[in-house]
Amino acid sequence: MDSEYKSYIKIFITGCLWGTIGLFVKLMEAQGSSSSYTSFLRLLSASILLAVMTLIFDGPKAFRIGRKTLLSCILLGTFCQGLFNILYSMSISMNGMSVGSVLLYTAPIFTSITSMLLFKEKLDLLKWIALLINVAGCTLTATGGDFSAASLAPLGLLFGVGSGFTYAMTAVIGKIALQEDASPFAVATYNLFFGCLFIALVRWPWRTVENPFNAKLLLYGFLFGLIATALAYSIYFSGLSKITETSKVPVVASIEPVVATIIGVFAFSENMTVIKMIGILLVLLSILLFSRKSKP
Repeated sequence: MDSEYKSYIKIFITGCLWGTIGLFVKLMEAQGSSSSYTSFLRLLSASILLAVMTLIFDGPKAFRIGRKTLLSCILLGTFCQGLFNILYSMSISMNGMSVGSVLLYTAPIFTSITSMLLFKEKLDLLKWIALLINVAGCTLTATGGDFSAASLAPLGLLFGVGSGFTYAMTAVIGKIALQEDASPFAVATYNLFFGCLFIALVRWPWRTVENPFNAKLLLYGFLFGLIATALAYSIYFSGLSKITETSKVPVVASIEPVVATIIGVFAFSENMTVIKMIGILLVLLSILLFSRKSKP
């Protein structure tokens, strides 16, 4: 199998792991966690786990990275982790989940445009069609086409667009971070560590919960960090390092809302409507269109 196709499979697996995020968020909310404390526990436990994984697989020398990689990791952590979490939560609180989801899933468009400008990637007509199909599919899958509880607060819209942009930059900045042949494990470790530090300094998340040392809450935070973060990002950066077209990454990873919807149906008895099924089919179609080999 072509090494680049293997990398796309890794990104696809990452999207599946990210699809469990909603499950862990709900479990932690049931234990009295806030959005900022959930994000903090997730990034803290994941950065510790990834540091151990880096030592095991690549050794202590892997932590010695170049200045360009270190700067990219700082941007990944503060911008694509810390700031993204804050913007997305504020977008949802102001405009509701449906509008927040729509604005978040504009990320592939931002990634494609940025990749075109920075990496000189070409976007043909079929790619633009696939992008629109992907945004529509993610929107229908996440919302079921129900916008009845949505509102359009101007500041909330700005936060929503910001969340889509910061999420989109994960693939772009991550690609730059891996250009010096840095260890994917080390890049993921630094990325999550700086994200954790950013949230700790900006939000003081332990003050937002009644009992930050709740045993069940800490256990769920650890599992969140292990499954949907440490494991996911180690696979993500391993795949990203071998991909030539960065614009394809967020589209392939957009299997996330599909997995999240399926988990919602089986774990929380949510309805699988016809609109959601159409959304899932559109997402899968866009992934197939983007996974085709480009002409040299």
